[in-house]
Amino acid sequence: MFKEDTVTRLLDKETEGGELTRKAVTLLAEAAAVQGTLHLPGVRDAYRWRLEQVVLLAGQALEGAGESREAELLHRVLVQACVARAEDARYGAGQLSRGAQRAPTLEDCDDGWQRVEQIASTAEEAALAAAGFAQRLNTDKARAMALRAEVAAMSARKTVQERNRAYTFHADPGFSFGEGWYLAAAALFAGLSIQIRPGAAQEVQARRFLCDAGLEGALRPYRSRPASPKHLTHIIAEAFRADAQQAQGTLRTAFLGDESPSAPLRAWIDAKVGGMPGQKVLLWVRTGDHHAQRNTCFDELRQLSELVVNAGLSPIFFGDNVPRELVPPGAVNLTLCWKEPLFQGPEMRRAQLHLFEELRCRHGLLGQIGVTTAGMDGPALMGLPTLYLTREHNVRLGKWVGAVPGYQEVVREPGYFAIIRTTLQQWQQCPPRTGEAITIEARKVVTFKPGSVLKDAINK
Repeated sequence: MFKEDTVTRLLDKETEGGELTRKAVTLLAEAAAVQGTLHLPGVRDAYRWRLEQVVLLAGQALEGAGESREAELLHRVLVQACVARAEDARYGAGQLSRGAQRAPTLEDCDDGWQRVEQIASTAEEAALAAAGFAQRLNTDKARAMALRAEVAAMSARKTVQERNRAYTFHADPGFSFGEGWYLAAAALFAGLSIQIRPGAAQEVQARRFLCDAGLEGALRPYRSRPASPKHLTHIIAEAFRADAQQAQGTLRTAFLGDESPSAPLRAWIDAKVGGMPGQKVLLWVRTGDHHAQRNTCFDELRQLSELVVNAGLSPIFFGDNVPRELVPPGAVNLTLCWKEPLFQGPEMRRAQLHLFEELRCRHGLLGQIGVTTAGMDGPALMGLPTLYLTREHNVRLGKWVGAVPGYQEVVREPGYFAIIRTTLQQWQQCPPRTGEAITIEARKVVTFKPGSVLKDAINK
């Protein structure tokens, strides 16, 4: 960009009174002055507008400048403006590509990347124009500046070419284990690409599960900046809405396979649960460090356990560790069982799903209740009735309500325990057969939310 003294000289001595030229040079100087503050709100938009005006005004002035000194000045102005536009487009392509990868739906993601493509084209057009103006000037400085524009355009295009369409299947213990269920499901429905980080602790187990599910062809070499998993629940919901029975059948065939559970697994289940007859409900426990605000509240867990017991059912605690005093007589404590060798081997994921299926088929498991944990999603997609507890409506998993059979979202509002109590009764009255889609009719529940006036009055 021009330095201030250079701009003044050009305005005063070399423009020959050309108003368009004076405006173009002034706007270029203004753009140069804000380059150090482009990160501030609104500055970059104003910067881009000035550059666009520079190109427009200088181009118009050039039409009547002929071979004058003013024409040379305009070529220099246009070279610099085009370089600045190309470099700004490179920045914009990089920033927008990151946002596009994190978009909430696949359609939003593709739309974002189309805009990245447009920005890359803008960079290329600016670089081509800079090269033309530099050729007319025929100086080393002009050619060096045109080269900068070319490098910027190539970088912007590279951003488009290197878009990572694969989703990461996490294979690290205790991190996003549950996301694997709906990534594999979405891949089966929509033909998505999957990658696994090399050297991950459970890379072998993850690869085995995907291959057993028929997704070996979906695996791609690992790359940075993978696609966002936000898209996946929507894909699954659409598949179930189209044909719930077929969608569930596809997943059960892929995830469970044709073979019966292994003899060691059945023996282990019988040893843990065999002496506890009657109908049961799975209560999930979450106490992880990742998004700790989603963890199980033990007071709520105690109340849920009481609801289950009062309904004449037996709780099965599953997931992370739970205090012993919260496990009532007659309950089954399977927390941390996933750490046992039986569920850590090459078939760890299929073994977990077979565990839930065995509990359902031979040990009276009616359904599952839990907080925001993706571990529930595997058995939910297999057809296990599910009550998903959340502080507020979940945009991602809320898409499954009314689509995945038996899947309910329960927002923690006054009266939500009544919803749970009613649902437990429904599970008792008509427990679904293995793999059978169920429908729970919608219903209205009267709730009460205190307003700010009442809250203030109570607090006083």
